[in-house]
Amino acid sequence: MRISALSLRVADPKGLAAFYREALGMSVRTEGEAYRVGYPGQDADLLLIPGGGGYSHDRGQRYWKIGITLPDVDLVAAQLRQLGIPVSAPGQFLDIGYMCHLSDPEGFSIELLQHDFEGNRPPDAALPDAPFAEARIGQITLRTGDIATEDATCRALGMRLLSMQEVAPYGFDLHFYAFTDEVPLNPDLWAVENREWLWKRPYTTLEFQHIANAQFAPVPDYLGIEVEGLPDPIFLD
Repeated sequence: MRISALSLRVADPKGLAAFYREALGMSVRTEGEAYRVGYPGQDADLLLIPGGGGYSHDRGQRYWKIGITLPDVDLVAAQLRQLGIPVSAPGQFLDIGYMCHLSDPEGFSIELLQHDFEGNRPPDAALPDAPFAEARIGQITLRTGDIATEDATCRALGMRLLSMQEVAPYGFDLHFYAFTDEVPLNPDLWAVENREWLWKRPYTTLEFQHIANAQFAPVPDYLGIEVEGLPDPIFLD
């Protein structure tokens, strides 16, 4: 099995699909009135379904973001700015990764996460005329106040825990699950050594931002996660 899509209800599926194609290098195909956008390979697509509108993100919501993993965040951020798309300044976030952030035209959050930490990127990691050649939807991120329950649910589905990452200055930790038989480099899943390895995986991971005992509101336009091999999306509400 694999995570094959994140389903979101949006106001303008066609227009939003065009943004993901033109700004972020994804391919687009129609599925009835919906649009499926994504990169080639094992990672998840976005399934943009009509009927949404009025989405506004805040930190108290269960659904948070997608993360796009790619070789050169600086290159992509510069190209997005040339298109007039606001994007935060890339930088190394603690010992997590080199990243920046933006929002799509309907307000959904996107993280651009580099395969390598700041200073570790190989020369010519990506070509200017093909910045998304190795891009993937690397993470779908949900928030939780009860990681033990999330862990039991993910393991029951057949997912493996690949990494745990403490973000103590901000009061949370991160937990990453995937449908895979791969084993991280270091058996200590808290190890920083595993993180650049994780950002290079060709498949999508389910990421939980865990704040102990916190309560999060549902997002009506988050319609669940499609898993290849299961007949219905998993909501993980």
